[in-house]
Amino acid sequence: MKNDIHDLGLVLDSKAKLILIESWDEARVLETLTGLAVKRGLGLQMWSVTEGLQRLGFGSEAGDAGASLEPEAALRLIKADPQPTLYVLCDLHPFLDDNPKLVRLLKEIAMSEAPSKPTLVLVSHACKLPPEVQRYASRFSLALPSEDELLAIVRDEASLWSARNRNARVRTDNRTLQQVVKNLRGMSHAEARALARNVICDDGAITQEDLPELNKTKFQLLDLEGVLSFEYDTARFAEVGGLSTLKRWLGERQGIFLDGTGVDLPKGVLLVGVQGGGKSLAAKAVAGLWGLPLLRLDFACLYNKFFGETERNLREALQLAEQMAPCVLWMDEIEKGLASGDQDGGVSQRVLGTLLTWMAERKAPVFMVATANDISRLPPELVRKGRFDELFFVDLPDSAVRAEIFRIHLVRRELEPSGFDLQRLAEASAGFSGAEIEQVVVSALYAAQAQQQSVNQVLLLQSIQGTAPLSVIMAEDLDALRAWADGRTVNAG
Repeated sequence: MKNDIHDLGLVLDSKAKLILIESWDEARVLETLTGLAVKRGLGLQMWSVTEGLQRLGFGSEAGDAGASLEPEAALRLIKADPQPTLYVLCDLHPFLDDNPKLVRLLKEIAMSEAPSKPTLVLVSHACKLPPEVQRYASRFSLALPSEDELLAIVRDEASLWSARNRNARVRTDNRTLQQVVKNLRGMSHAEARALARNVICDDGAITQEDLPELNKTKFQLLDLEGVLSFEYDTARFAEVGGLSTLKRWLGERQGIFLDGTGVDLPKGVLLVGVQGGGKSLAAKAVAGLWGLPLLRLDFACLYNKFFGETERNLREALQLAEQMAPCVLWMDEIEKGLASGDQDGGVSQRVLGTLLTWMAERKAPVFMVATANDISRLPPELVRKGRFDELFFVDLPDSAVRAEIFRIHLVRRELEPSGFDLQRLAEASAGFSGAEIEQVVVSALYAAQAQQQSVNQVLLLQSIQGTAPLSVIMAEDLDALRAWADGRTVNAG
C-alpha cells in the first residue's frame, strides 16, 4: 500500500483535480486515500447516493449529509469548498448520462488551477467519462499484490483457520502452495483473500484437487464469459494416446514456463493434422499436465457485425487471458477465424494484425495452443518461425497407438481391456483416427445394449467394419496434407 500512496501522491503533485480509479476493491481504495490524506494533512470526504457527503478521517464536517444526496447538490458544495480537500465520489458515472449540468460542474471543478481548490476522485469498478471531461482526468490503478504478498495472504488465512479449529494445521505441500499463489495472480487483495479462504475452509487443506475449482472461481470473478470459455474438466495427459514427441517437448518446457520469469518463456504451439486425430484433446491435456486453467477462444462469438467491434472483442479476450495467467489459451480451428477473404470488409486482416501484435508483445505467461485442420487457409504471417515455438503435425495413429487408444476408451467405460484382443482391434482399424476409434467403442456399446449382452470382441470388430474412416473418404486431401507437412513440421507422434 505504501507504493500506492506514494504514486497517488505524485498524481496530486501534477495538479490534477480529477482522478479516476477503476477497481473492484473499493475498501482498499478508500484505505489508500485515507493514508494519503493523513500523510499530507488533507481533509477527506466521501460521497455516495445513499449517504451523501460524509467525512472520512479528519477534516471539517461536510454539513447536512441529506442535503448532498443528489449529485448536483454534492458537486456544487465541492466546487464552493476553498480548501484542498480530497473528495471521493463512489459510482457517480451513471448520473452523468444525459445530464449536462453534472457534466459541466465536473468539468469546471477539473479545470480549476488554484492549488487550494479540492480534488475529485471518482471510484467505481468501471467508469466511462463524457468526452468533454475525459481529457481533464488522470487515471490511476492500484497495484495488484505481488507473489510475496499473495503468499502472505494465504498463510494469514491458514492461521485464521487454525485459530478457529483448535490450532489444527492446514495441510499442504510446497509445490501446491506455490501453484495456488501463481493462480491467484491478477486478483486484488480482497479477491485473493476470499479465494484463499474458500480453498482452505472446506477441509483445512490446500491440495491439487483445489486448483480446478480455484481457477473456475477466478474466471467467474473476472467475468470472462462470452468470447472466452473456461474448460473446467481438462483431460489428463495420460489419456492421450501417442503424441510421444509432443509430450516430451512439453515436459522439457514445463518447469521454465511455470517459473514464469525470463525473456525466453515458451510461447505456444500450432497443431495441424487430420480431423479427429487428437489435436483438441492434446490442447486440453497441456493444461492438465501443467496444472493450469484452460481458456478457449471461440471465434464464432468473436465476430460482430459492427465496425471495429470484432477487433475490440479480441483485444479484451486477450487482455483477460493475461489476467488469468499463468494459463493455457486454446484457439480451436484457428483457420476459421483468420482465413482471409474479400467479402468481410478487411475484418479478418484486422483480427490477424491484433493477434500478431499481442503474440509479439505479450509479457504474461499465457501458453497458446492453436489447432488447425486446413493449413492452406492460414495466413503465412501466422505460421512463420517465431510466432509459435514449434509447429507439430498430428498424423493418424499407428498400430501401437491405436491399441492404446482402444485401451483408454474401454477403461473409461469400465470395460476390462484384458478381455479383448487389442492388437487385433488395432490391425482391423488401420487408417482410423482417435475420434473414430472412440465411436467404434460407443457403437459397440449401443449394439450390446440393444442385444442385451455385454460388449465383446465380435461387436467391436463389426463396428469397425461398419465404419468408413475419414482417411478413406478424403484420401486425396490427407495425402496432400502429409506432403505439405513433410519437412515443414515436427511429427507429434
